Amino acid sequence: MIANIAAKPASTPSFRVGDERLIKLTADAAKKVSSLLNRQGRPNGVLRVAVVGGGCSGLQYKMDLQDGPASRDILVETGGIRVVVDPKSALYDTGSELDYIDALQDGGFKVTNPNAATSCSCGESFSA
Repeated sequence: MIANIAAKPASTPSFRVGDERLIKLTADAAKKVSSLLNRQGRPNGVLRVAVVGGGCSGLQYKMDLQDGPASRDILVETGGIRVVVDPKSALYDTGSELDYIDALQDGGFKVTNPNAATSCSCGESFSA
């Protein structure tokens, strides 16, 4: 007699779905993130936007490309890109817009955050 052994389902991370009220990408930012994801061979990957301690104003952004959301993340689809934010960072990111400026000077990703009370002169960090 052969016993049927049911395979355990793969554990999938439990995440919540949010909307663009949390974070929104401009068309330029979405295009750049899509290009970076494809270059890394992750066309279905996500952009992680986190707020971490550091910088001259106390808080700074950390962005990373990953395969998918982790447990407890908040997933937002914006501009055709999947963005994930952890719950702690969401407290600081709510209402933010991520843009990409393709320029030799002062180019790169820029975050407009309505929660930032002050930002440093270099524009790399903020306080809330």
